[in-house]
Parts: sequence; structure tokens; C-alpha cells
Amino acid sequence: MDALRRLQAGWGYPTVLLCVYGFFSTIKPLEPFLIPYLTGPDKNLTTEQVANQIFPVWTYSYLVILLPVFLLTDYLRYKPVIVFQCANLLATTVMLLWAEGVAAMQAMQFLYGVVTASEVAYFSYIYSVVDLQHYQKTTSYCRSVQLLGYTLGAVLGQALVSSSLMSYHNILIMTLVMTCVALATSLFLPMPQRSVFFHRQDSRAAATQPSVASTPPNTLEEEEEKGAGGSGPPETAKGAAEVPLQKSAKGCLWVVRRLWRDCRQCYSGSLLCWSIWWALATCGYNQTVNYVQVLWEHVQPSQNFTIYNGGVEALSNLFGAASASAVGFVQVNWAAWGELALGSCSALGAAALFLMTFTGSIWVCYAGYVIFKSLYMLLITIAMFQIAAELSMERYALIFGVNTFGALVLQTVLTAVVVDSRGLGLDIVPQFTIYGSYFSTIAAIFLLRGLYGQVKRCRGHAHSSPEGEAT
Repeated sequence: MDALRRLQAGWGYPTVLLCVYGFFSTIKPLEPFLIPYLTGPDKNLTTEQVANQIFPVWTYSYLVILLPVFLLTDYLRYKPVIVFQCANLLATTVMLLWAEGVAAMQAMQFLYGVVTASEVAYFSYIYSVVDLQHYQKTTSYCRSVQLLGYTLGAVLGQALVSSSLMSYHNILIMTLVMTCVALATSLFLPMPQRSVFFHRQDSRAAATQPSVASTPPNTLEEEEEKGAGGSGPPETAKGAAEVPLQKSAKGCLWVVRRLWRDCRQCYSGSLLCWSIWWALATCGYNQTVNYVQVLWEHVQPSQNFTIYNGGVEALSNLFGAASASAVGFVQVNWAAWGELALGSCSALGAAALFLMTFTGSIWVCYAGYVIFKSLYMLLITIAMFQIAAELSMERYALIFGVNTFGALVLQTVLTAVVVDSRGLGLDIVPQFTIYGSYFSTIAAIFLLRGLYGQVKRCRGHAHSSPEGEAT
């Protein structure tokens, strides 16, 4: 029993459980074949119903749920939200299996929006139960197993579909079993004693009690308390006194005010530039990934062709991971060249989208998708690194949430106007023409800004050189 307690008290135990959860919850063999499944004999829906009536619900759900889930994740200390996420993933799979009709599939998409919004709890959890020195390792492990799960799911789905070993229905049954394994694993996760915003003081009050991980010094909050004046009571007593406040409405208002203040302080200078690209590009990326299967179905109907959607998704994940990993080995002054890099790669992404849209070859369309996804993975990794390098973990979580919310607002507008049957309800080719134009606009903005920055920098060097020689 003592050995078990020691095991649970270390950083390895929650990391292993979270990795197991992340692996089994991301194995989705049917996901690359969702359009053929919904439009096939299992569901008998039309491509227009799926693209213009069902898929938009995910975007709306994600937007509405994200902000409440972001705050509740911290308030409930992560684990309940992880369990809730997996329960919704289970419900999504069940509805895909046995629900029928447009309304039922819209409800399924709403639940999947809840699953996506709850993703914030996955990485936030690990930072609350391990010490600071293990952050890099645990983040690496958790991201790696997620990528492994997505890739294995895509490869497995491709193998089962190409060889006709399983029907779409049976593949979903297998997915249901793996989701149940993930749900069972989530129940054994240790309950964190602290969180980033709402329960910062709880960990101080419980400092003398055993916990999964010790709480790092809360320097920012200590500076705020000093700035307010007075030395105050001893730290432990003051922490214990403030615990009820954190759980009251007044404590919630304090957290909201602090979030707003931090937000204003963070969005300045280069961070604002990287964050604007993050929001703009993530909006376009999500739209592309959500509707690319509809484009593939248009270029080459699955009834007349052995589709390789799973293989393409697996390949794009691997190329994306390779390009993201390459960032760590490239020595570039991103402060000087970052905007030009964002503009240039966004232009290549726009070219890939136009190629996908107007080609008559499914193989060229597949290749364009791999290029587009790899470029996005490369740039979003650079953006995350640049932002994280200048912020504390607490503020990084805030900026991550705000940027994601901004991307969702833009995506909701784009979906409502372009995709939704109550808006323009455009066909897939005009949709992707708009997405390519969207990325072309992003490229033009950042290229012009990057060129302006280079010219300004060169002029600054030219003006400073004579002064240096004179002295």
C-alpha cells in the first residue's frame, strides 16, 4: 500500500494515465471516412445536408461552449472536465452508430463541439499535478501519444476499409470500445489540489498536506499582494483565509478582472502580431480540415474509387509532426524574419488550396492537402513557441484560450455566411475558392508588414552606421 501511495505521489503516475487516455481517445479509424459513411447506405444523407446543415453545428457549438468550459475547467480542477469530455465522446460515437436523420446528426455535432472545447483540460491537467521541472517531458509525452493515436487511427481505418475487413458500422463499434477504455482510465486520474486561476491559494493552504506535486512559488500573486500594501498575516494563514473567497462570487469576479488585466498586458508588440496570425490561420485551417472530405468526394466520388483518406491523414500528420519538430533545430531570428515567414508560408498554403480546388486529380488534391497541413503545423508551432517564450504558464494558457476563441468567432462568421444553408450555402468548389483567397489575404498582409519591417530596419542601420564611424 505504501508503495502504491509513493507511485501515485510521483509525476510518472498521472503522466502515464493521461497518455493512455490521450492515446485511446484519439484513435478514430472512421474519422477520415466520415463523409462516405454519412452519405452511404448507413445514414442515407446527401452531401449537401452534411456540408450545409450538419457540419456547421460543430462550429457554433464549439464557440458557445469554449468560454464556459475554459473557466469551468480551472474551477473544477481539470479532472471532472476530462471525464466529461470522454463521456461526450462516447455519446458522439453512440449517436453515429444508432441515431438517424439530420436532426440527430446535428445533435451529434453539438456533442462533438463540447468534446473539442473540453480539449483545454487535457494539457492544463498535467501542469497542475507535476512540478515545473517535468513540464517539458510531460508535454512532449502527451503530445506524442495524441499524434500516435491520430496516426494509428487513420492507418487502421485505411487498412480496414481498403481490405474490406470491417464495415463502417463495425469500425465504429471498435471505436466505442476504445473510447470506453479511455473513459475508464480518466476515472483513475488523481484529483489536482490546485489550478491556474481559481485555486491558486488552496495549494498554499494545503502546503503541509501530501499532494501529487508541490506548488511552485506564486510570485506574480505575491507581487500583487505587496503592491496592495501591508505585510499581512503569515502566508499559510492568509491562504487558508482566502480559500472561501476564491469559491465565492467575489472570487470569480476577482479572477475575471485579473484575466482582463493580463489580457491587455499580453497583447502588445510582437505577441499581438503572432496572435493575430494564430487566430486568422486557425480559422482557415479548421474550415479546410472540416470540409476537405467533401472536396475529395467532389473530385473523385467514393463509389467509383478506392479512397485513401485514412492514408492521407496519417501522412499529413507525420509530415506535420516532422515540420513542427524541425523548428527546434532551425536557428532563425524570428523577431526579424517572423512576419516574412508567416506571409511566405501562408502564400504557399493558399497556392496549395487553389491547387486542391481546381485540380481534376484526386492524387494532386491529396498532395495539396498534405502540403497545406504541414505548412500550418510548422507555422503554428513557431507561433506557439514565440508566444510561450515571453509568457508565464498562466498567461500562456490565457492567450491560448483567447486566440482560439478569436479563431472560432471568425470561423463562425465564415461558416454562417459561406457554408450554412441559411446563409449563402455555397457548393464546395466556391467554398474552397474563398478559403484560398482568405489565405492569400493573410499572406499579403504579413508579407507587406514583413517587408516594411525589413526596410525600416535597413534604414535604421544606414542612419546608425555614420554615427558609429564618427565616434
